[in-house]
Amino acid sequence: MKRNNGYIKVYTRLVDKDSYPEGLAYSIHMAGSQDGEIYLPLNKNYGILFAKAEIRQDDTICPKGVKEPRVFRLKEGGYGIAAVRVNENGEREESGQGKLLLWKTWDFISFENAGLIAASEVERMRADEEAFGQAGICEDKEQEFLNLVSDCLEIDADILARAEEYWNPVYNTEIVVPECAEICSAEELESITATAIYSDGSSVSKRVVWEDEKIDFSVSGIYEVSGKVMDKSYPFPLAKGYGDPVVFRWEEKWYYISTNDNVDDIGIYVREAETVRELFGNDVTEHLILEQDEERELIQTFWAPEFHVIGGELYILFAVSSRVWGPQCHFMKLKKGQPIIKAESWEDPVRVRKMDGSWLSEDGITLDMTYLKTIRGSYLVWSYRRHIGTPEDTGSMLYIAAADESEPWKLVSDPVLLSRPLFGWENVAGTINNEGPYSFVKNGIVYLTYSGGSANSYTYALGLLTAQETDDLLDVSSWSKRCTPVLSFYSVEGEYGPGHNSFFEDEDGDLMIAYHGETGLDQHLRCDGIRRVHFRKDGSPEFGMSAKNDLDEKLTAVKMKIVVK
Repeated sequence: MKRNNGYIKVYTRLVDKDSYPEGLAYSIHMAGSQDGEIYLPLNKNYGILFAKAEIRQDDTICPKGVKEPRVFRLKEGGYGIAAVRVNENGEREESGQGKLLLWKTWDFISFENAGLIAASEVERMRADEEAFGQAGICEDKEQEFLNLVSDCLEIDADILARAEEYWNPVYNTEIVVPECAEICSAEELESITATAIYSDGSSVSKRVVWEDEKIDFSVSGIYEVSGKVMDKSYPFPLAKGYGDPVVFRWEEKWYYISTNDNVDDIGIYVREAETVRELFGNDVTEHLILEQDEERELIQTFWAPEFHVIGGELYILFAVSSRVWGPQCHFMKLKKGQPIIKAESWEDPVRVRKMDGSWLSEDGITLDMTYLKTIRGSYLVWSYRRHIGTPEDTGSMLYIAAADESEPWKLVSDPVLLSRPLFGWENVAGTINNEGPYSFVKNGIVYLTYSGGSANSYTYALGLLTAQETDDLLDVSSWSKRCTPVLSFYSVEGEYGPGHNSFFEDEDGDLMIAYHGETGLDQHLRCDGIRRVHFRKDGSPEFGMSAKNDLDEKLTAVKMKIVVK
C-alpha cells in the first residue's frame, strides 16, 4: 500500500574532535521516517547543508556553523530550513542576533541558500504563523521562532522517498542477460554483456565470462551456456605512499603518475603497463623522468603531476619549488615521437605566466593546475594561496583562466576567482582548502571536482562544481557549487580522506575515478584507489559507489540459451 505521508527531521551532531569535528558537526543533517517515531539518517549521517564563512577585510576567512535547525512549510510553496548561525566553536555570534540562516527547497535534494535573514522576516514566510508575535510570548524573535517551530515535519511520502533515494547509497538489485541469442562464433558470445540494474532504476553494461568449452561452433544447435558477471573493483589501497594519482592512456599503453611521498615528494616518476591493473603490480618499474636539479632550481615539492593532451601535444602539468619553499605551476612538454618513460624525452619545464608575461604568482603559491576543454574554448584551473601559515593566510582558492593551445603555459585572460573554502567541510580545523581540481564533460555538463579539508587526513573530501559546456566558464555565474561533498570518509567503508582525484576511461569505456586516501582515522600515509563512476537515473554522477554496491556477488552467476548458426 502506498504511503500517504512521511516525516523529515533536521539536526546537528555532537562534536568529536577525533572523528567528527566542529566544521562537520555544526552543519544541518537530515533523517527520514515513515511513522514519525523511527528516523533513519540521510547521507549516512554526514552533514548536508553547511553555513558559508564570512570573508574579513584582510581577505581571511571567518568560519561559521549552525545550531538549532528547524523545518517548516513556506507560504510560497515548498519548504524552509532555518537555523541559528554560530561561530566555528559553536558559540552564538553577536552580529547574528535576531537573525536566522535560511534555505529553501521543494524536494530536500536541491536547496537555495537565502542567506542570513531577520527571524521576523523568516516567520512571515512560514505557512503557519498564527502564534508568532503574540504579546507575552517572547521579546527575542529569534528564540520565539525556535520555540514555535519544530525540527520535524510531516511531508508527502513521494517527496521523502525521492530524498531517501537520492541521499542514500545506490546499489545493484538485478542482473539481466538475453534469454536467447543467435551467434556464429566464440567471439560473438564473448561480446554479449549483462545489464546491471540499480536501486534507483539506473543501469550499466557489465562484461561476462561465458563458459564455452562444451560448445562446438562448427555445428548448428541450441545450447545453454553459463557465465559469470565480472567485477571491476580494485582493492584499496592500490599503492602506498602516493598522492594525487593520474592514470592515462597514450599510444596503446597505460601510464601512472603521482606525487611520490616515498621519496619526500622529490622527482617525477612514471609507470608504464599494458593494462591499468598492471600499473599496480608488485614488479612494476618506476621511471624517473624529472629529478632534482639545483642548476634549474627544481629542488622540492614535485607536486600533483598530471598528463594532458593540449593542441595534439602531450604535457605534464605540475608544481615545483626552488631553493626557497613555494611551489609554482609548471608545464613540461613531450618531444615529438619520444617515449614517455625517458627523462631525455621531455623538454625543460617552463613556469606558467600571466597575459602580460609576469609569473602566475608573485605573492603566493600556485599548484594543482589542470586543463579542460569545452566547445567554447580551453581553460586552466589551479589553486592559489597567499600568506600560508600566518595569521593573514587566505586559504587556498580555485582560479580559472583561458588558455591558448599553442602556448598553454601562458594565460590569455585574467585569472578569475572560482571558489573559496567557505563551507565547514572545506575548512576543518583551519585547513582552509580548495585544491586538486579535475574535470570531465558528459551530456553537455562540465563536472569539475576539487578537494577540501586536510590533504593527508580523514577530513579530506571531494566537492563539485558544474556548468553547461556551452557557457563561458570565465563567468562565475555559469558555475554551480554543491554545498555537500560528493565523496568523504563516510562514503565507502575503510577509506578515509578520499580526495585529489583524476578521471580516465578504462579499457571498456567506463569512466573511472582515481584518488588518494588513508586506511584509518589516525593514519596519514596517502594511498591510491580506483573505482567506477556510476551515473544515476537522472544522469548525475555517483563517485562513492562501493564494490559491493556496484555488483552484488550473489547475482553474478547467469545463464542464457544460444543458437549456433
